[in-house]
Amino acid sequence: MTQAASGVPVAHRGGCLSSVPYRAGQGGYHTYRIPAVVVTRKGTVLAFAEGRRGSAADSGDIDVVLRRSQDGGCTWGPLTVVAAGKGDTRGNPAPVVDPRTGRIVLVTSYNSGAVTEAQIMRGEATPRESRRAFVQTSGDDGRHFSAPREITAEVKRADWRWYATGPGHAIALTRGPHTGRLVVPADHSTAPPPGSSDTGREGRYYGGHAIYSDDGGTTWHLGFSDDSADGHDNANETSAAQLPDGRIYFNARDQNGGRAGNRLDGYSDDGGRTLEHPYAVQHTLDDVPVVQGSVLQLRGAHAPLLFSGPSVPTAREAMAIWRSTDGGRRFTQVLTLSRRKAAYSDLVQLPGGQAAILYETGAKGPYETIEFRRTLLGVPQ
Repeated sequence: MTQAASGVPVAHRGGCLSSVPYRAGQGGYHTYRIPAVVVTRKGTVLAFAEGRRGSAADSGDIDVVLRRSQDGGCTWGPLTVVAAGKGDTRGNPAPVVDPRTGRIVLVTSYNSGAVTEAQIMRGEATPRESRRAFVQTSGDDGRHFSAPREITAEVKRADWRWYATGPGHAIALTRGPHTGRLVVPADHSTAPPPGSSDTGREGRYYGGHAIYSDDGGTTWHLGFSDDSADGHDNANETSAAQLPDGRIYFNARDQNGGRAGNRLDGYSDDGGRTLEHPYAVQHTLDDVPVVQGSVLQLRGAHAPLLFSGPSVPTAREAMAIWRSTDGGRRFTQVLTLSRRKAAYSDLVQLPGGQAAILYETGAKGPYETIEFRRTLLGVPQ
């Protein structure tokens, strides 16, 4: 059975192997990008994305959209708009399920559709046009979401220019002294120092950080910030997972840093407030190009930590999954999904314990579809 444009699944062991919730040119959008996925308390799979109306560009008229699946990602309900751009850019979805209430908390980013990331990093956008952060919640299993509520003043420093949540799922801490805390990995850029000839667009001005909420998303706090601007390690888009020992593992895109390697990582032992050590290059992921990636700590005894991303160092293609059995110190590639073009991804564990991935892929380019794929990786629950 082949994959249909409507999301009809490919048959696999009596269930399905894959489906396509988003296909470029359908549903009123030119391109769908930036996948994020969570499973609700009721077992519903929520697949978020950016619906880009006029083009594939990162700025412009962009909505945050959602499709729901109640059969483990085999078939999908109708597309809904969670946050409407209305000519502006809303994106970088970072969803998480609050373990105390079951509510879905969604943090997103915004900028005026008339400005670009480059202009924002150069300081050419007003505060209102620039990157801002918003939160929404759903109490009915993702069917409806509250209107976006701005939290920029709580989580963005005055000297930061660019700002981006995730993208990809956020995490809820389930063990340790900060149990229940919601942690959103994020990134930003800083302004050049006075007197510098730099514009601020240079990769050295990217940095990584985290934000967190201890009350289910009502109030937010800024956690660690890693932004030395030394040009060696330029943290950008970031993902996170809580390890079995309670620490948080952060894995970030290195935006053309001076050291060899395209992935950075670090650990926090205080719920994301600080890093144990500054971000450092993760050389066991050197096959990953400069791109967003996802991490997921599987549930279960002795369960591994997973990482997903393209597996060709110089190109966005050949989506793969790596596994770590030592908390992220070393990763080993264990699965290549296909040799097709591929870019951003997000990992999730299904109720039965199976790992799945929502990722951008296509035959001629990586942004033709967003595919949902089950894997044989996982831990029986």
